[in-house]
Amino acid sequence: MKRIFLAFLFCLSAASLSAQTSVGIRGGYSTSSFSYIPALNIRSISVEGLSNPTFALVIEHFNAKNAGVEVNFQYLGTGFSQTLADTEGVISTNETELNYLKVPVLASFFVGRSGRFQIKFGPHLGYLLSANDVTREFSESSPPEIPTYGGAGDNPKKLMYGLSAGAGISKLFGKSTIAGEVRFGYEFTNPESQERIFDMNFTTLEFSLAYLFRIRESKIPKIVKQ
Repeated sequence: MKRIFLAFLFCLSAASLSAQTSVGIRGGYSTSSFSYIPALNIRSISVEGLSNPTFALVIEHFNAKNAGVEVNFQYLGTGFSQTLADTEGVISTNETELNYLKVPVLASFFVGRSGRFQIKFGPHLGYLLSANDVTREFSESSPPEIPTYGGAGDNPKKLMYGLSAGAGISKLFGKSTIAGEVRFGYEFTNPESQERIFDMNFTTLEFSLAYLFRIRESKIPKIVKQ
C-alpha cells in the first residue's frame, strides 16, 4: 500500500510541472428563479426572479497541468417579484431584494493552451448582507404570498449554502487572462426562519466576464534519475 501511495505522489508531481496563481475581477449579470411551498398541502409555486449586476474578486490557482482551484468573493443580488390580479384584472406586485456575499470554492479544469475551454464546479457559502422589500401591494392572499424579509421583525436567515457549476472560454495574453463564463447556482437554504411558509428555494444564472493577472509562477524541478 505504501508503494502504491508513493507511486501516486510521483505521478502527481510529474504532471505538476508548474504552479501559478492569478488574481483579478469578474463582473456581469445574474438572474434568479424562485419557487416556494406556502403550506404542506399546497403545490410549489414559481415566481419571477430579479436580474441584477454581480461582481467578484477572483483568486485562481493551478497546481497541475490542466486542473486547479478558484475562489470568488462575490457580491450577488437576487430577489423575486410576485404578482396578484384581482377580480377586476388590477395587478398588484410584491418585490423583495436579497443581497448576498457569496464565496464559491470551485475545482477548475481546462483544455487548450492560450485559448482554453474551462469547466468549474464546487460548493459555495454565503451571507445575507441586506433584505429590502421594494414594493408590497398585497397581503393575506390565498394561497399565502411570500412574506416580507426587509421589515424590523422579519429576521431572515443569514446563511446561504449550495452548489455552483460553470463553463466558459478564456484567452491568455502574456500574464493576463480574459475569460467569459456562464455559471449556475443552486441554493439548499432559504431566508424564511419563522415558518410563515413551508419551504422556498432559488437558483441563479450568471453571465460574466473576468480579467485575471498572474502574480506568481513557480517551476517544479523535474526528478533526475541517478
